[in-house]
Amino acid sequence: MTHIGIIGAGHIGSALARGLVDRGYEVTLANSRGPETLAELVTDLGPHATAAAVETAATVGEWVIVTIPLAAIGTLPPAPFAGKIVLDTNNYYWERDGHIPELDEKLTTTSQLLQRQLPDARIVKGFNHIRASEILTDGTPAGTPNRRALATASDFAEAIGFITALYDEFGYDTVNIGPLAESWRVERDQPAYVVRQNAEELRANLARATR
Repeated sequence: MTHIGIIGAGHIGSALARGLVDRGYEVTLANSRGPETLAELVTDLGPHATAAAVETAATVGEWVIVTIPLAAIGTLPPAPFAGKIVLDTNNYYWERDGHIPELDEKLTTTSQLLQRQLPDARIVKGFNHIRASEILTDGTPAGTPNRRALATASDFAEAIGFITALYDEFGYDTVNIGPLAESWRVERDQPAYVVRQNAEELRANLARATR
């Protein structure tokens, strides 16, 4: 059974944990407040879910999801993530995260900031432009007409292949934006953000994005 580490147990982290457990994965969740605060969620998820400290969850995960506020990524220890594919769901909300000059000045992207923090990981953008409440409800089988599509970006081809397979498991087509430097196209306030779109529509919205 594949073991996944999930750092962050908010709406997106909890939805992904549920989806993964239901698909036969084992998950270990962590948050900033300690594993004891996740007892109720872990009980609800069932026997294939556990809670641990951040470093432990990152260590035991064959791959890892990071779904914490952007302002907190500087607390992540790089070593446990080294060599692993790390799925980044983040977006920049200056109201929550405080102003980050590099992002305000469009000099980098949220995923590039995470890649900088975890230099030996393989960061891939995913599940950042769909509402948490829709992750487990909008997916449909491959080949379904007008199937919803989700975008991704990574500097690593193997990470793109990974997320393409994972999206399909959850019921979504994949549109590859390209490297992490282009991931801004699917973030907050862009045409592709949190709207339902098929692959053709998503490509059009990505092309319409302005920085």
